[in-house]
Amino acid sequence: MNEVLRLSIMIEAIEVVGMNGDKGLIGELEAVVGTDYVVSRSQDLVVYEYDGSVDKAMPAAVVLPSSTDEVSAVVAIAARHGVPVVARGAGTGLSGGAVAQHGGIVLAVTRMNHIIEIDTINSLAVVEPGVINLDISHAAAVHGLYFAPDPSSQRACTIGGNVAENSGGPHCLAYGVTTNHVLGMEVVFADGSVHSLGDRTRETVGYDLRGTIIGSEGTLAIVTKIVVRLLKEPEAVRTLLAVYSTIEDASSAVSGIIAAGIVPAALEMMDSLCIEAAEESVHAGYPKGAGAVLLVEVDGLAEAVEEEAAEIESVCQSFKPMEFRTATDPAERARLWAARKGVLGALGRLAPNYYLVDGTIPRTRLLEVLSAIEEISESVDLPIANLLHAGDGNLHPAVLFDERDPDELRRALHAGGEILKLCVASGGVLSGEHGIGLEKQEYMPLMFSDADMHAMAGLADAFETGGRFNPGKIFPTGHKHELGSQAGSVSRLGAGAYL
Repeated sequence: MNEVLRLSIMIEAIEVVGMNGDKGLIGELEAVVGTDYVVSRSQDLVVYEYDGSVDKAMPAAVVLPSSTDEVSAVVAIAARHGVPVVARGAGTGLSGGAVAQHGGIVLAVTRMNHIIEIDTINSLAVVEPGVINLDISHAAAVHGLYFAPDPSSQRACTIGGNVAENSGGPHCLAYGVTTNHVLGMEVVFADGSVHSLGDRTRETVGYDLRGTIIGSEGTLAIVTKIVVRLLKEPEAVRTLLAVYSTIEDASSAVSGIIAAGIVPAALEMMDSLCIEAAEESVHAGYPKGAGAVLLVEVDGLAEAVEEEAAEIESVCQSFKPMEFRTATDPAERARLWAARKGVLGALGRLAPNYYLVDGTIPRTRLLEVLSAIEEISESVDLPIANLLHAGDGNLHPAVLFDERDPDELRRALHAGGEILKLCVASGGVLSGEHGIGLEKQEYMPLMFSDADMHAMAGLADAFETGGRFNPGKIFPTGHKHELGSQAGSVSRLGAGAYL
């Protein structure tokens, strides 16, 4: 039997456990974490039935452990009762990864929020999974260090969620994504046993199980401690804004920067719809009449930064920008980045809902793909706002619509699917940093053969999960792809949304 289909059948065979009536199970959980940290009343579970997507599924219980020992005990209890376990951080994920699709226990790690150690000699930190991403940099800043991966949700997202999704951010162009900054971790397997993977050094002896866990979306193990690499704060930073009348000119400038052999710390693009929304929200000084803006940042040694910034300006000027500006102080730099990182929430000013697509393409095909997205927008008669980590080809088109209109919802989801197909057909991939989750699982065959997915799904057997860790994620279900299975990327978060 096809391994993916076998796993799908196994998952569907897992009974959705209504634990409100199982006082014995609830009592066991309460005995581990305390009565205050087991949530089982339906009116209290509502806040845990969704994440940053609008996919919804009610868990039977939520458990909030405070230590590895408690996680281990909870997982062991779940194993004895055959109950699924879904690990959850801050719930900012956009692919439905923290939705308890098959009921069971949501294991929320938000109480495990301690920075255990800042090792300045070896430039690393040991943290628990519920630590907020930005808090690591705040704690390290007094030592002149910081944590490089910077998802736009870094003020809210947890490092545990970052590990699960292998999150990136604007500065991953130069510094890489989460996997490039995790040295080791402590994990709990599906039987409740505790293991250490990796170490406090970059070298890995034997199989790189650390790398296997990162990006596995909680389907193989639950991470309880993480050793992360810290970087020295750069001597100098320059933040540049290039404003263009058309997205074609901005795309050409991106290609020109990369062709010149320049790898800035960040190279971001926003189109006219994004500019309009962000400016109304943040008032960063982005000109509303522009077709697109590039936000470019370089950092490093002062002399090198000045040279690189001058090279970038020269390239950008060759494509006739409407305006070119350099942030003159930290406050202006912060405003420019606030507009970029707040744009997704600001899109709520333009439409009640958006369907956010996360895909990656070769940089050389950027203009071609953006033109095709415009055609898709016209074909479904819905606006699409384009936000890009342009330097590495990571696209975030947001299809704007009103979910109260069923036909608009249908057209929005169709547009998203066409964009994903376009990314793969262009030589790209289904996800740059948001994972697969519920949103994209039915599109996996566009990239992977049955044999590929057989090999990947077999990892669950190797880790002996029994299909109980975050079931129903990543791999196709074997059933026809229906409207509701894509809803993971449809957001109604509004001003507090994250990307």
